[in-house]
This record gives sequence, C-alpha cells and structure tokens, in this order.
Amino acid sequence: MRVSHVVTDYLVASDDVEFVEDRATIRQNIVDILTALLKEEEQVDAQVRQKISSQKKEILEGSEEWDVLYRRYYAEELRRMGIVHQPSERTNTNFTSS
Repeated sequence: MRVSHVVTDYLVASDDVEFVEDRATIRQNIVDILTALLKEEEQVDAQVRQKISSQKKEILEGSEEWDVLYRRYYAEELRRMGIVHQPSERTNTNFTSS
C-alpha cells in the first residue's frame, strides 16, 4: 500500500478530521506534499555533501568524521530552513559545534 493511501486512511478514520474534499483529492494533496518534502530533503543532502567535500582536507564518506560533519551540517541546514531537527537516539552527540 502506498504511503498516501495509508495517510488518507488514517485521516478518514480520525474523528478529529473533517473532509471538505473528496478522498482522491486529499490523497493527491498528500502525494504533492510528500514529493515536495522529498525534493527539499534531496537538496539539503546535496548541500551538506558539497559543504563536506569543500573542506580543505579530504574527508572520506563513511568515516566517523564524515558522519559527524554530515549530521552537524544537516541539522544546521534544517535550522536555517526553520525546521527543528531532533537527533535520533543512534546519533552520537558527543561533539561540540563551532
């Protein structure tokens, strides 16, 4: 089942949501919103990777240093966009930001 269908079904089942559009229109709006969010995420990822690759020294992807910088720069980009980033429990936060 597609994500848009799952979200639509969830909203339909909720007593807190009242629809003024038909189900297909709601589902298409969900698809449009998710597509836009994924495009934004791709742009943030590309910006972060560019920032890491522009460092004076080469930082190999997959290294601990690369991972720390990626998380830091990704969070910075999200904050810049007005999105609060909550690190996952797997995220190592034992570093200081500059």
